[in-house]
Amino acid sequence: MIPQINKYSLDFPHPNSANKDGIVAWGGNLVPSRLVKAYQHGIFPWYMEGEPILWWSPDPRLIMELDDFKLSRSLKKSMKKFEYRFDYNFSDVIRKCGLVPRENQNGTWIQEDIIEAYESLHGMGIAHSIESYQDDKLVGGLYGVVVGKVFCGESMFADVNDASKSAYAVLIKHLKEWGYEFVDCQVPTDHLKSLGAKEVTREYFLEKLEKVNTDSIEHYWEINKSLLI
Repeated sequence: MIPQINKYSLDFPHPNSANKDGIVAWGGNLVPSRLVKAYQHGIFPWYMEGEPILWWSPDPRLIMELDDFKLSRSLKKSMKKFEYRFDYNFSDVIRKCGLVPRENQNGTWIQEDIIEAYESLHGMGIAHSIESYQDDKLVGGLYGVVVGKVFCGESMFADVNDASKSAYAVLIKHLKEWGYEFVDCQVPTDHLKSLGAKEVTREYFLEKLEKVNTDSIEHYWEINKSLLI
């Protein structure tokens, strides 16, 4: 039986107690303190409309070691087509991510309560967006949560070919410069694997997470809202 979270407590069951699908618990709410506590311990919310809040820690886990990122010649060329900004238009990025059709999904998990929750984290300087522009128009990007020296990627979108991949490449470049350890890509996808992400066991992921000082909300993000490369 999947345990229900006590609404008066921020504690989660240990991620290793997750069921075979990777669900750790259900219920609770999306207040910033609970979300931060979840990410600190390798847990994230993911649920569809009509479902209770489900908290996940999948096994295997997908991560991107920063040195493993594959920057192909074609992507390097595509990157010159865009200008890039950080945290300039977080709300539009997360809403556009919610419009992307997902394989084997009927609807989107980026619902209004998710949007409101992550906008709150953005206002606290914990959630961030990386954006691609053409002629001053937002055409791609991604968003995620920073805890310690880990960037926890949530979702991406592209209205123009390679717009999200290019934003991701810019993110990786700067994460390396700022001393980050890795990107948590959460659930394995062929798209991210093609860029160099790899599957690891939950045990390996949790050990790696513990080593990068994620037991506080201290985070590393050293950019202004606009940055060109």
